[in-house]
Amino acid sequence: MAQTGHTENSTTHHTEHGTGTTMRRALRREAPSTIGLLADAQDFAAMRRYRTFAFDDHTVYLQQVEGLLKAFAAQGVHTTVALFDPEDYAEFCAESGLDADTGASRSRFTAEIAAAGATVAYTGQRLSDLIPVLVSRAVRRATWEYATLLLTDLGTCADCGQDIGRAAFDRASHLLTRLLETAGPGAHHLVCSTPTEDDQLLAVLHTHRDTTGPARLDSTEGAEFATVLAVAIALESRGGVVLRTSAPDSPDRVHGWRLAYGALAPLTAGEVFNAYCTDADTGEPVSPESGVEYCAGFDIGADPAEPHH
Repeated sequence: MAQTGHTENSTTHHTEHGTGTTMRRALRREAPSTIGLLADAQDFAAMRRYRTFAFDDHTVYLQQVEGLLKAFAAQGVHTTVALFDPEDYAEFCAESGLDADTGASRSRFTAEIAAAGATVAYTGQRLSDLIPVLVSRAVRRATWEYATLLLTDLGTCADCGQDIGRAAFDRASHLLTRLLETAGPGAHHLVCSTPTEDDQLLAVLHTHRDTTGPARLDSTEGAEFATVLAVAIALESRGGVVLRTSAPDSPDRVHGWRLAYGALAPLTAGEVFNAYCTDADTGEPVSPESGVEYCAGFDIGADPAEPHH
């Protein structure tokens, strides 16, 4: 009896253990994963100072990351990739009182940046294709955060008490809405650039509009674009907007505007050509693209700007 009882308890134990393992595997497939990626060789080199960082070759590291992504995908695990910045990581650990030379701290930091930063979902694409998209999103995110901080620091108008940053953002949103409404049908690629004391801010927006209905755009891209345009409005800087429109069976059309007193003033066709066909770094001429028409900006029908603060 004792032996029989022992056998029954052992069988029950193994059955419960097997069931538990199966359940945990099922839960694992439904638990998303995030990988903090050292996309840049210089960032990778900075992490090698930590004893617990297991890699010493960036190429091998990227190969292993790609292999892990494929393994997660084969298991049905949804995985996102975030950029891992060693400087931000060191600051995070110092502020949080964490030992930076542990895998647990790196994992915690990865979770933090995934929650607040730019990520790209892995859908089977090559890592060499994923990295440029991830870097672009990270740059956009940083630009948006910096532009938002600039607007916030402007405070309120001494005369009317209005929030200057909010007023500039509202004005930028109005200009963007009018520009999209008057651009007509087609696939539109907009670029807004403006200088600041520390950097040249750049925002990009992609939209598509059918012959009927409003333009379709990503809300995050729209907010980023409006924020950079708002900085140009608030600082009265040399901001500019370029619109490139593509439509079937017709050449691409490029239009341009400069920001002047809270409005988008159309550029001439010659000014658009010069802006598009000049190297921004060297000032040297660049050959015009074939199949592209350089056109004057058009009146977007925006409301008059309010008096300056």
